[in-house]
Amino acid sequence: MTSRRTVLKAAAAFPAIVPASVFGRNAPSNRIAVGAIGVGRIARIHDIKEVQKHDDTHVVAVCDVDSRRLGAGMQLVDDRYAAKLGKPYSGTRGYADYRELIADPAIDAVLISTPDHQHAPIAIRAVRAGKHVYLQKPASLTIAEGRAMTDAVKASGRLLQIGSQQRGEDPWPQFRRACELVRNGRIGRLRHVEVGLPGDPSGPEAPTMPIPPNLDYDAWLGTTPEVYYTETRVHPQDSFENRPGWLRCEQFGAGMITGWGAHHIDIAHWGMDMEHSGPVEIWGKAAFPASGLWDVHGPFETHARYANGVTMTVSGALPNGVKFIGDGGWIFVTRSGPVTPSDPGGQQVDPLTAGDSRILESVIGPGGVHLPKSAEQHRNWLDAIHGTAPLSAPAETGHRACTTCLLHWIAMKTGRKIRWDPEKEQIIGDPQAAKMLSRPQRAKWAV
Repeated sequence: MTSRRTVLKAAAAFPAIVPASVFGRNAPSNRIAVGAIGVGRIARIHDIKEVQKHDDTHVVAVCDVDSRRLGAGMQLVDDRYAAKLGKPYSGTRGYADYRELIADPAIDAVLISTPDHQHAPIAIRAVRAGKHVYLQKPASLTIAEGRAMTDAVKASGRLLQIGSQQRGEDPWPQFRRACELVRNGRIGRLRHVEVGLPGDPSGPEAPTMPIPPNLDYDAWLGTTPEVYYTETRVHPQDSFENRPGWLRCEQFGAGMITGWGAHHIDIAHWGMDMEHSGPVEIWGKAAFPASGLWDVHGPFETHARYANGVTMTVSGALPNGVKFIGDGGWIFVTRSGPVTPSDPGGQQVDPLTAGDSRILESVIGPGGVHLPKSAEQHRNWLDAIHGTAPLSAPAETGHRACTTCLLHWIAMKTGRKIRWDPEKEQIIGDPQAAKMLSRPQRAKWAV
């Protein structure tokens, strides 16, 4: 098994890549040098794949706290470049510590494809180190971390893209179209939004297991409390295909309310013209497992009211997608195919429907609201780094969507109506609920 020291020693044998910023736009070496932090399931099948296929970028390094995954990630990137070049390639550097990767001056930008609890802390350190960031959703584990990350991005002058791929024309132009129709009043005045999310099963009890020698478990836990190791809590040791157990543990995330809620509530906000705001009241209920290691919410229904009077219902019992309901009709939008094999299955429905089909045929004239068309989310990020396009899902937008998800989660956990000031980002009149805006961080990994 490859040790951390061996990986770094081997990596040092390869020459550094000169940052793209050193060269003119037409120079042969003008490629964005990218490092990938976290090389598990979503990185392999989505993030690295989408970046690596473009000729104006070069994935030069990968990082993972599991040396087995690190070695497999280096090999994956090497193999893809070998196939692309038509000759052997073995130039991908490996890091066991993300702090060493972001300190590498040869790297311009990073992909962060880690578990949810690592998103904001790594992103904050990355932008402070001068790196552009593509960050898997949800933006953060807590609302306080999300605000800290967004402020750090603004202060750094770097670009951070949240992985809200439903905003791109590739692969799903129907989301922009739906939001554009709503913003132009094609369903009359917007009154209510329904957001349907998939669900997650509860899990079994899981006994303590020896920590695998290839896993730096302390680093994997990061800012969160020390808890015993069991494979069901972390990720499979023998595959990349299965969804990892941490997705169902509240220590590392809030469950589907942020896992898929970050996607659909972002689209709801886009159609509502609330991308930089949020609700003022949130309430609802959820069932939580009485036993077992996996403790994220089960069946739920939560509600919100916005300052303009628009209301929202979020539930696992609603069809997976977003339904905008106005006083003159409705529009429903959903995905037309999966991004990953773990996307919810079931019967495929029309990705864009309306109560009156003529709504979908409506032409929006020059004086109407025209939402920006953007490329696939990773391509848009690269274009933004080049300075040729604005980000489709910048940090503030992703933070506001994640904040709304987490407010629904706080309402689930407390069983009380939460009053929220979206400008000050404060819970009003409920000190106990307000404590849930942040979590204690272990000093060793705190940001």
